[in-house]
Amino acid sequence: MTEFCNILIVQLGDIGDVVLTTPTIRAVKEAQPDARVSILVRPPFGDLLRADPNLHEIIGLVKSGGSVFHALGEQVRFIRRLRQARYDLVIHLRTGDRGSILTLLTGARERVGWGVGPGQNWKRICFTRVIRDSPPGPPTVHPGANQSLRMVRAIGMDTADSTPRLHIAPADHARAVELLAECGLTPDGQWVTINPCARWKYKEWDGGKWREVMDRLWEAHRLSTVLIGSREEAAACDGIIAGCKGRAFNLAGKTSLGELAALIAMSTLHLGVDSAAPHIAAAVGTPTVTIHGPTDWRAWRVADDRHRMVTPAMDCVPCHRKGCDDSGRSLCLERLEVATVMKAVEEQLQKKT
Repeated sequence: MTEFCNILIVQLGDIGDVVLTTPTIRAVKEAQPDARVSILVRPPFGDLLRADPNLHEIIGLVKSGGSVFHALGEQVRFIRRLRQARYDLVIHLRTGDRGSILTLLTGARERVGWGVGPGQNWKRICFTRVIRDSPPGPPTVHPGANQSLRMVRAIGMDTADSTPRLHIAPADHARAVELLAECGLTPDGQWVTINPCARWKYKEWDGGKWREVMDRLWEAHRLSTVLIGSREEAAACDGIIAGCKGRAFNLAGKTSLGELAALIAMSTLHLGVDSAAPHIAAAVGTPTVTIHGPTDWRAWRVADDRHRMVTPAMDCVPCHRKGCDDSGRSLCLERLEVATVMKAVEEQLQKKT
């Protein structure tokens, strides 16, 4: 294999994609242990990777604002920064236009990307090596991580450990402890995190049912609940907590992504819907119970003794649609009973005792 000194991984996906890329980062570093390995991600997703020992630098994709001339100037300076880094290998893990163009503009000697689709022949100039087909790894490979591992495997890089892993920065841990103290909780206490919201509403479960789960956790186990999510989801979390009989706290929108990972890492159990949070939980070693409706968990997650998936017992599940008839409303999740979810939760809690 060719030796490289300075490698850039381009991952312009969402939060979950960044988490699932950690085995790929590890594979690149294992194959090129003396190389400087950096990653380009959308801000603030890089907060999750600040303590990753395999990374030399985390670069946030520039966000242009202001006038056209100001935005253009920012882009020019950003591209100049990429070129001055003098990468000798750039690996573009996705198929988006912007990432492809930035890969070209780095001026790297070797530029690797996926094969292009119809009407995208122009992308051929962006890469010196196009990966057209890379078979998935054996069943032991984590299915979500395999999406990007397929790319580096095609160029001779791989890792025996495909489990996504996040490392917690000390500052993030310290801030998470402070937030818990404000709630009257401790890092070694008994409490669970719940992410009730998702980017897409068709993945969500009824807030009233989440409230019932929270009440049962308190009544049966004296487990407090910490709701997590984005700033935009804070109001919805407030609505879920309203009327809750147990101890429940809303920290949605009050953490950075790194602090969120630290918070989840300290929780007894993580419950939630199909979103990035269960990926983060699994990557920091916290047991999970995750609700899936229209989406197929088998493409992204691993179900084992530590991670349980709850799916509605309907023949149409998973339908891979954005709600029933793409309406944004998922009847399968609306019909999913609290008792079904609590059965999985109780089984996970029994393993902790």
